[in-house]
Amino acid sequence: MKDFRFVALGLCSFFIFVTLGCASDKPAPLMVLDPPANTATQVQTYLTEGNRLFREGRWEGARQQFQAAVQEQPDLAEAHYNLALAMDHMGDQAGAKPHFIKAANLAPGHKVIWDSPPLRRYGNVPDKPVEATSSPVLPGIGGGGSTGGPGGGF
Repeated sequence: MKDFRFVALGLCSFFIFVTLGCASDKPAPLMVLDPPANTATQVQTYLTEGNRLFREGRWEGARQQFQAAVQEQPDLAEAHYNLALAMDHMGDQAGAKPHFIKAANLAPGHKVIWDSPPLRRYGNVPDKPVEATSSPVLPGIGGGGSTGGPGGGF
């Protein structure tokens, strides 16, 4: 009976160790978004090249590609989001902020964009996007959010 308890205790300890050992407080790395189906051909090229450069850690080259994509197709949320990620990695939070917010306003149901920690850092983002019939939800880009009270606004 003692051996059984010893083995059971050992197995429980092992599973706890494995479970806790696999857990991490470190958030998953933020990844760039692939171009959606409705993307213009040239913009797909910019985003694909920018994504490659981003994954290689070549932030400036990626930023240039994403900037070209935004200029070519300014209503593409993924281009704004990727540009913001590259700028954020380069330490340009002031430049990244409007692109994170623009991406969120262009893609109200896009889970990756709306759940992005940098977006939450930059905007007054509700838990769910507001209905498309209302004004944008993020202050600084057309209003919608509170600017008064504790923690409100920027």
